Amino acid sequence: MLVIPAIDLKDGRCVRLRQGDMAAETIYSNDVTEVAGRWQQQGAGLIHVVDLNGAVDGEPKNLPHIESIMKAVRVKVQVGGGIRTIDTVRRYLHAGVSRVVLGTAALMNRTLLNLACREFPQRIVLGLDARDGRIAVKGWTTVSDVKAIDLLKELSGCAIAAVVYTDIAHDGMLNGPNLPALKEVVEFSSFPVIASGGITSLEDLRAVRSIGPKIEGAIVGKALYDGELDYQVAVAALSL
Repeated sequence: MLVIPAIDLKDGRCVRLRQGDMAAETIYSNDVTEVAGRWQQQGAGLIHVVDLNGAVDGEPKNLPHIESIMKAVRVKVQVGGGIRTIDTVRRYLHAGVSRVVLGTAALMNRTLLNLACREFPQRIVLGLDARDGRIAVKGWTTVSDVKAIDLLKELSGCAIAAVVYTDIAHDGMLNGPNLPALKEVVEFSSFPVIASGGITSLEDLRAVRSIGPKIEGAIVGKALYDGELDYQVAVAALSL
């Protein structure tokens, strides 16, 4: 199981939010390339980058900073946030991004999702961000009536590389992942699943891994930046 460090970009800086609240931010660095280089140096095989401004505004807002990350590191990078057109998908993938994450577009623009999966099979990641089991969109500012598991069932035939499941209530709270919800997502998913939200300790990582072989990885953000979890220690522990 991959331990995937997160870089959340807001106004060009590396930040973390509490439960997706754009007003409840902690700034960790003004140099996002240095942050990405640090995770590469520590052995990360994949970095998860989110354009927070883009997620809310519906179009990329931190593209120059993401492009600078791509030039600075050699590891795989997946990017989400504000990707609502096929041209944006193409621009990111042609810039060297390994995979793009579609969240709002996956729910609200099925034509785009299908086109992206056909043009870039296994390079599209489904972002399932849920509050009380229902999908949130537009940077988590709106909660839909659609259940995460229902969307998973509908998309079972798409050439999706993986699903990132984020439980919003746990995100940035350092209180552990929502394991029952994650297990339900794994049960209904036709794709590998990446857990996100609340992962704080080695025990959390082991609990996520124990759900089964369909778990591809776990995204960790605040716990790494606050020093609650050491990246290299975590990777070593999961290799045992």
